[in-house]
Amino acid sequence: MNFKDFTNKIDSFKLVKLGGLDAQFKMAPKLRLKYDQDKILANNPRKAAVLALFYPNKDKETCFLLTKRASYKGTHSAQISFPGGKIEKSDLSLKNTALRETEEEVGVLSSTVNIIRELTDVYIPPSNFLATPFIGYVDKKPKFNLNYEVDKTIEVLVSELLNEDNITSVNLTTSYMKNIDVPCFKIGNNIIWGATGMMLSEIKELINS
Repeated sequence: MNFKDFTNKIDSFKLVKLGGLDAQFKMAPKLRLKYDQDKILANNPRKAAVLALFYPNKDKETCFLLTKRASYKGTHSAQISFPGGKIEKSDLSLKNTALRETEEEVGVLSSTVNIIRELTDVYIPPSNFLATPFIGYVDKKPKFNLNYEVDKTIEVLVSELLNEDNITSVNLTTSYMKNIDVPCFKIGNNIIWGATGMMLSEIKELINS
């Protein structure tokens, strides 16, 4: 998708009805499907926010940013995700959380990001976070400056997200589940699943609307 075509659709992105859980659950692991709203609230999840940042590459094609987390002794070690993290007391809102975390993790200045809208919350059972995604854009490709939390950035073309051939499933073993088949986006050598896959499923429907 040409970046001009993407920006021309921003007004409609702001108005269209979101796919919500129906869109997310197309890419949800079975583990996540066990949690209804009452169970999520009973767990008193911690609040977090992430940013799906869109930008043009050198060929003026629309891309978005994913990151590979650094390896550490924790639930989401080395996983692929959007930049983001938990809300801090100094944050005025979850939108500020998403922008602050993006600036800290990959060096994109909050002042350069145009927020398009907030998306549907995603509950993450293994870490008990309720993550609020935001989508935004910058007018040119940022120069990324990574902190210790990020191993590398991953640039994904919107056309790759929209390609149905990139939807599949993979058998995974992690720190909290063993030998489980999960739906995923397989883009290049990257397997994108779990909460990030669920967010991308809603974003995909929004772009296609």
